[in-house]
Amino acid sequence: MSSGAEHIEQLPAGHRHESLDEQVRRRGLKPITSVADLVCEGIFDTDEELDEFLAYTYAARRSDLA
Repeated sequence: MSSGAEHIEQLPAGHRHESLDEQVRRRGLKPITSVADLVCEGIFDTDEELDEFLAYTYAARRSDLA
């Protein structure tokens, strides 16, 4: 089994990893203030696609209980 340290990317000299706060600031991201911020139209083309997704999700959640 490998350790996580083997997968750390080496940065060139003089570079450092940005903190999460720095990345958020650089990208201009804003916090989610309401569930309405997550609404995205057109994810499912039809009601049938949505029903299939929900059925799959419910089944997957129940399978973890066994």
